[in-house]
Amino acid sequence: MDDISLSTLPLDISIVISGKGGKSGKAGKASGAAADSKAQSRSSKAGLQFPVGRIHRLLKRGNYAQRVGAGAPVYLAAVLEYLAAEILELAGNAARDNKKQRIVPRHLQLAIRNDEELNKLLGDVVISQGGVVPKIEAALLPSKSKKAKDGASQEV
Repeated sequence: MDDISLSTLPLDISIVISGKGGKSGKAGKASGAAADSKAQSRSSKAGLQFPVGRIHRLLKRGNYAQRVGAGAPVYLAAVLEYLAAEILELAGNAARDNKKQRIVPRHLQLAIRNDEELNKLLGDVVISQGGVVPKIEAALLPSKSKKAKDGASQEV
């Protein structure tokens, strides 16, 4: 008897364990409809584009904690995806305002620095080739004096 069938598992799940160490047809798979379906990544299960598995691996290898829960990389991937989408949307708007089709570091800089919350989050970050946000202090702007207004009204 090389194969052992465990039929006493809850929820009518039967697992066949092979004693040879090789790959057998249904080893480790659930019976029924789940056995016929393809493997689904944790990113696709959560409806995310960012890689949950890679983030989980990096959290484990990064010595942040002894153990990493199953939900932590999913949550972190969702937060990172949201931040990336927010920055890219604002950078795309900045590119469109400058009549450009391609997002360059300048557009990222303008997007981040013109958004109050993103600027607070990324205040200490330097974006290479980003330039500076144009701003002229009010004291340096030419003021409209009473004399200039009177001169304009007399010419009409």
